[in-house]
Amino acid sequence: MTNIKSIPSVSVNYACDGSSTRANEMGMRAMQERAYEKRGEQYLLIKSPPASGKSRALMFITLDKLYNQRVKKAIIVVPEKTIGASFNNEPLSQYGFWANWEVAPQWNLCNAPGDDNGGKIGAVKSFLDSADRILICTHATFRFAVDRFGVEAFDDCLIAVDEFHHVSAHSDNKLGTHLSQFIARDKVHIIAMTGSYFRGDAEAVLAPQDEAKFEVVTYTYYEQLNGYQYLKQLDIGYYFYTGSYTDEILSVLNPEEKTIIHIPNVNSRESTKDKIKEVEHIIHELGDWQGIDAKTGFHLVKTPKGVLKIADLVDDDTKRDKVLSALRDPAARDNREYVDIIIALGMAKEGFDWIWCEHALTVGYRSSLTEIIQIIGRATRDAKGKTKSRFTNLIAEPDASEEVVIDAVNDTLKAIAASLLMEQVLAPKFSFSLKSSQSGPVDGFDYGEDGYDPKKENIGFNQQTGQFQVEIKGLVEPKSKEATRICQEDLNEVIAAFVQDKTALERGLFDSEMVPEELTQVRMGKIVKDKYPELDEEDREAVRQHAIAALNLTQQGKKIINDDVLNAGNTALIQGVRKFAMDVRDLDIDLIDRINPFGEAYAILAKAMTEDSLKQVAQVIAGKKVNLTIEEARGLAKRALKFKQERGRLPSLTSPDPWEKRMAEGVAFLARMKAEAANG
Repeated sequence: MTNIKSIPSVSVNYACDGSSTRANEMGMRAMQERAYEKRGEQYLLIKSPPASGKSRALMFITLDKLYNQRVKKAIIVVPEKTIGASFNNEPLSQYGFWANWEVAPQWNLCNAPGDDNGGKIGAVKSFLDSADRILICTHATFRFAVDRFGVEAFDDCLIAVDEFHHVSAHSDNKLGTHLSQFIARDKVHIIAMTGSYFRGDAEAVLAPQDEAKFEVVTYTYYEQLNGYQYLKQLDIGYYFYTGSYTDEILSVLNPEEKTIIHIPNVNSRESTKDKIKEVEHIIHELGDWQGIDAKTGFHLVKTPKGVLKIADLVDDDTKRDKVLSALRDPAARDNREYVDIIIALGMAKEGFDWIWCEHALTVGYRSSLTEIIQIIGRATRDAKGKTKSRFTNLIAEPDASEEVVIDAVNDTLKAIAASLLMEQVLAPKFSFSLKSSQSGPVDGFDYGEDGYDPKKENIGFNQQTGQFQVEIKGLVEPKSKEATRICQEDLNEVIAAFVQDKTALERGLFDSEMVPEELTQVRMGKIVKDKYPELDEEDREAVRQHAIAALNLTQQGKKIINDDVLNAGNTALIQGVRKFAMDVRDLDIDLIDRINPFGEAYAILAKAMTEDSLKQVAQVIAGKKVNLTIEEARGLAKRALKFKQERGRLPSLTSPDPWEKRMAEGVAFLARMKAEAANG
């Protein structure tokens, strides 16, 4: 069996101080209390990880809107029927709240028989005409109801959308279109909730003008996991295999860990195109099949360590209903030994709470960042005795004999990008400030053993909020309210766009001649400009610097953890970031810009892939390399102008400094293009 600890992607450790699970006098946990403080907002977006209590937060806010804010009715919209159970009746007053959450049985349409095109649409109208005030239905039921009755039928209602990432601003997304219509009419309240909100994903969730109207409540993964009682460590890794994944799955699957396996989509390279045989093969690799449990429908598989109970959610015949029903039994929550492994294809990604899951194992890359976050969320529940959990992405190595080798390389790059982003999502939040003579310690932050030192660039950490406070020389600070908001709340959005940028990723990983500033300054600068065209040049530079600093500090902290082999299992990312800052002594923005953001990802890739496969990927990418585009040359020329303003001369083509030389090449390239155009 492969030693999976020898090639970690990232390992994040948490304090387990219990703060995220501790309730206040009204029965609210930390995230719920934070959301409730914003209950008066007409449009509210709650971004919070799985298991943080979003459903109950919505109950608290909804009851206040119904009783204290003149909202007539509330419609809770969930993506699928099974998630409707999250909004069953709750005796909130037993825990200190001033009202209970009660939904009349006939108005939880997720429990009603039939499809969404049948009587459920009429039931929505009956609810609107009734004296009752809370309705639960699926996204599909709500879409059809709005189509039939119009947005005006919902005036003075609260529309609460759970798993909001299912919405899209794309014209083909009906729910997204309806929400834009509701916002334009401005006669409803909207609460949107999601654990995985990325505008950098395939489609924007909301149009920018609509999103600007939402007040955002953010509760980070770090805050959530840091405040648990039991779960102390989360590992994320991607691992490569050759041949069939079913033959190699035990190299990353430990049968003694409670695991959810997501087998590949049938259209992916990793799939054998026969999902039933894939499940059979996995079971065969695990041990000797003993039959099916009559009560639960679980497969029973004998191994040297005992009998495994395996739930198969891939086979979509009548047996799956029995398996699903068994997994919803309270015993699945109360008894760790109730089930050992769950195998799924499209299910068990969101709204599926198996608290004992220690390992989310996914075969094949996932193109959607939101989907990856949802899958990881399956393993991040807190449970007694569960101190570690991990996410593994098992990916096929590119094969030179494949006709689709370029597609295979693209899959590999997308998996790396997803891993880089997840490292950022799970890390503490960064707050940066310019180091100056007026700098001083910030209340609530710990600056390490020696405390705050006015003579150096300090890194403080607030254990309670899970936040770094970092001083950097030469940092541009944001001026406008929007740029400040982006630097405080949206850096991961910028990083998501950057790590998914194919040019940046390919060059950062495989171009040995690449100067890091081409990525950190020019490429990231272009991404920020495209993403936030309304910002002026100085604010765009501030956002660029803040984003690249957050990414590079996380990567350098990870590098120190992974290099420190003896302590890799228990060295916190916090200490890694601190040690990097101590090692470099003068932490300035120029130094940060000179770090290749993908350097550590390549180091891990080199350990995870065979040498031949790594060379092949590099060759495929080298074959597509373009020396310089007009767009890149313009970006270099812009940096060359700044260089001239600072030093009184243009960059030199003969400079020994590779970045100065590259800027000069950009200026020369544009001069040649201009001369050629003038000569006809």
